[in-house]
Amino acid sequence: MKIGVLLSGCGVYDGSEIHETVFTLLAIAEAGHEAICIGIDKDQHHVVNHLNGEEQKGTRNMMVEAARIARGEITEINDIAPADIDVLIIPGGAGSAKNLTDWAFKGPDGSILPEVKLLIVNMVNVGKPIVALCVSPVVVAKALEGSKVKPFMTIGSDQAESPYDIKGFVDGLSKTGVATTMKLADEINIDRVNKIVTAPCYMMKSDLITLRNNIANAINAGIDLV
Repeated sequence: MKIGVLLSGCGVYDGSEIHETVFTLLAIAEAGHEAICIGIDKDQHHVVNHLNGEEQKGTRNMMVEAARIARGEITEINDIAPADIDVLIIPGGAGSAKNLTDWAFKGPDGSILPEVKLLIVNMVNVGKPIVALCVSPVVVAKALEGSKVKPFMTIGSDQAESPYDIKGFVDGLSKTGVATTMKLADEINIDRVNKIVTAPCYMMKSDLITLRNNIANAINAGIDLV
């Protein structure tokens, strides 16, 4: 089985979250399947110094940056079709809300890259599963907004410690037509109707072992939906 991993760069503040991406690749390998890393040949929104969180001058290309995690083995999104993969996984990281969409700046009123929307919509249309980790449910929400598909997803819980405004995200997702549920760092949500699996990951305060298990459980659930 071939599993696509859509990356938005490299680094939690301006691209794909590295821990989540590596654990995703590990879970795919442990399940006995092949990962196909997917990148986008466009500049990311901005560059962030990961030491102090401040914006830096200059530009970086999403695909070039993502290739750091993929060890150079990455396919441009326009060269991927649903026929090429059995599952699509979107790790978290600010790149999902800054590069794949502009949710970080405009919330649910923002937009999504057309090529990202096309891949997600086509995957759903042919009944292939999607696994959205951490903040990436916002990407799925924007892709399916206005369609007949009404996803059921989680982005975390406001009943436990989180570095983010979970209620704000939930309200935003609801505005796009998503049905939501609260899940903790060790829980996942499975939308069996639309074959969409979501997991909170680093949207909640977590440790590496909890994170790794959360991702493996989500990916295995996605594989089971094939």
